[in-house]
Amino acid sequence: MYKIGIYKGTDQMSDLICANYPILQVMSRFGIALGFGEETIENVCKNNSVDATTFLAVVNLLNDEDHILEDIDISTVSIKYLVDYLRNSHAYFLDFRLPQIRRKLIEAIDCGNNDLSLVIIRYYDEYVAEVRKHMQYEEENVFPYVDELVSGNISGKYNIDIFSKQHDKIESKLSELKDIIIKYYPAKSSNELNGVLFDIFSCSEDLASHNDVEDLLFIPAIRYTESAGNSL
Repeated sequence: MYKIGIYKGTDQMSDLICANYPILQVMSRFGIALGFGEETIENVCKNNSVDATTFLAVVNLLNDEDHILEDIDISTVSIKYLVDYLRNSHAYFLDFRLPQIRRKLIEAIDCGNNDLSLVIIRYYDEYVAEVRKHMQYEEENVFPYVDELVSGNISGKYNIDIFSKQHDKIESKLSELKDIIIKYYPAKSSNELNGVLFDIFSCSEDLASHNDVEDLLFIPAIRYTESAGNSL
């Protein structure tokens, strides 16, 4: 059970992590290392050269989505740090998490003698290809545009609404894969398959949270900057 509430810079970072351990992923993507003792969130962010306001915006969004838009002034969110966070998230999913799940999935199912096993692996690979395409578009189109925007170069050829209109929920197909495995794959050993299913559930939730950060923080922050005509 996670603690629900709005965290402030004066709260201890250790209390935040102990009450909401999934925030470890947020820390990692902001480049914040463990070993911060009894330091406050604000001091830990300062010591790691991270904007505390942006860190807390992400934390509170993922911790209690219903309150974040009422309590965070979007104009105070640092686009630079938010983009760094999103880029690190992409690297985590594409270079570590999704390949790790594929390896575990192959170990858990019999790929040599079961047609359904081959279908599952192919389905997973197609899903990963979709995620890669989705994130590559952001890396090649959205983030370079935002970098220019933050530098004060406002282009009329692109705007964040173009991205917003085509921004899909990349975790949905992963949910379909879970259903296929749960309903139709007769596993000989449940431990390995249940373990990889747990990882798929966790990754699906993490991807959904990633989308929330983009939809509820990143896109509004870029819209604000576009409308203001200057960089944050």
